[in-house]
Amino acid sequence: KMAAPSAPRPPRPRKEPQPLVIPRNAAEEQRLRLERLMRNPEKTVPIPEKLNEWAPRPPPEFVRDVMGSSAGAGSGEFHVYRHLRRREYQRQDFMDAMAEKQRLDEEFQKKLERNKMIAEEQTAKRRKKRQKLKEKKLQAKKNKLEQKKQEKESDQSPERVSSEDDGEDSKEEEEKEDDAEEPSFVMGR
Repeated sequence: KMAAPSAPRPPRPRKEPQPLVIPRNAAEEQRLRLERLMRNPEKTVPIPEKLNEWAPRPPPEFVRDVMGSSAGAGSGEFHVYRHLRRREYQRQDFMDAMAEKQRLDEEFQKKLERNKMIAEEQTAKRRKKRQKLKEKKLQAKKNKLEQKKQEKESDQSPERVSSEDDGEDSKEEEEKEDDAEEPSFVMGR
């Protein structure tokens, strides 16, 4: 049977032949791949998935052809035995490697926990120190306010000579407290 005649297809647009470029280094190869991807941005990019870790085949549950090292074994049996032995050694090595990896992971987790505990202890210690300083400053501020209140109360009860004298006294006291203003030596005398 012949297929029914279909409508003629429109001619495909010809693509310009791409020049052959041989990359000289890895950076140029990466650049060429990116250029090829960016020619058609709508096209989906295949992202390879992570490969599963290799694991050996599990040992057989029931071995039918048990062979020994007796003289009756044929010459072909040696290779079968060799492959079985190699596979078993590979499986044991894999199990040892997995046990070592698990041990290292546990050690790492313990170390992380220990470091976290140490960091929390240091943080608590520093927090306590900061809190003490804060309370000390607050207490000093309260004491200062109480002293000012007491001074005001004591100043109000006795009579003052003049407010100007008090202002001068306070200026003198401030100057005495500030040692940086006093010259340590005088030149030219």
